Amino acid sequence: MFQVKAMLNTIDIAIIRGLKAVSSPLARFAIFAIFFWFGALKLIGASPANPLVADLLEKTLPFITFEQFIIFFGIYEMIVGITFLIPRLERLAIALLIPHMIITFLPLFLLPTITWQGPFVPTLEGQYIIKNLVIIALAFSVASHLHPEEENPK
Repeated sequence: MFQVKAMLNTIDIAIIRGLKAVSSPLARFAIFAIFFWFGALKLIGASPANPLVADLLEKTLPFITFEQFIIFFGIYEMIVGITFLIPRLERLAIALLIPHMIITFLPLFLLPTITWQGPFVPTLEGQYIIKNLVIIALAFSVASHLHPEEENPK
């Protein structure tokens, strides 16, 4: 019985080490894929989020045309994705992610008729926004693997 437990512990340790080795690169790639893909969809006018973006833009920045904003927003999303892939740009990536997350959560408060069916019951659009909590968790995971700047060799 002790040998089986020891063998299972050895396997467990190997799996955990393997997961630690791939978790940050996988998280970085996942964030890249989502942001680059969704940004590209905005640029070609194929994003299912465009109507929601248009409604939010009308409510918050009505002096900017949707056509101008969606191009900027699509490029911004693609840049966020790319910066998550490039080593040593993680801090910039996270800094770019923060305003994006704030903006993407705004419809939950500013457009409740579009994002909520009832109390604690999101619409499909609301679910689309709430899933961003997973992106935030992934970004935290990436950030947890960083080293303080003073520890980085110049």
